Amino acid sequence: TVLSENPTTFTITVTSEAGENDETVQTTLKFTYREKYPDETPLYEIVSQENLDDNDVMDIIKLLEQQAEENLGMVMIFTLVSAVQEKLNEIVDQIKTRREEEKKQKEREAEEEEKQRFHGTPVTIENFLNWKAKFDAELLEIKRKKMKEEEQAGKNKLSGKQLFEMDHNLDTSDIQFLEEAGNNVEVDESLFQEMDDLELEDEEDDPDYNPVNLDSD
Repeated sequence: TVLSENPTTFTITVTSEAGENDETVQTTLKFTYREKYPDETPLYEIVSQENLDDNDVMDIIKLLEQQAEENLGMVMIFTLVSAVQEKLNEIVDQIKTRREEEKKQKEREAEEEEKQRFHGTPVTIENFLNWKAKFDAELLEIKRKKMKEEEQAGKNKLSGKQLFEMDHNLDTSDIQFLEEAGNNVEVDESLFQEMDDLELEDEEDDPDYNPVNLDSD
């Protein structure tokens, strides 16, 4: 795109080949011929860019400076633009490589995390002793709490006398139970024999019986 005739000024937009996901990088270069061009280098600058970071822009400026000095005395715009075109293609490849490395790095980290989950931390004397000290301290604390709870429970346990003094209904509980039962007790007479059927010896028939002598058999 020609911007002016005197001095001759124009812009050229350079786009890289399509990279991953059809992503491209692009820059627009502005050139101005000096009075003695091509015996002196043209003026150049980057007026716009897409998907380029600051380091990429600086690299393109250095590339233009280098190519201009190497081609001094010859028409060079085509050479400069071609060099920038190759640089943009390299940047696209670098972006693709960088993303692949980042992806692989994440996969390696995920695999390492998975290994750690299954294999755990290797046991050494140092970390075992640290673990044992912590475990013993936790176990001791549990025992102390249990002893304290048992001691407290023993203090809070009431004797029968204390329960009786606290609840005066305890002395009437049996009476209330009998009253609720109606004092009715059923007896199964079949469990007892007739008195006449029992062979009981009359004490008077005992020749050794002496009602006066209390020590008598």
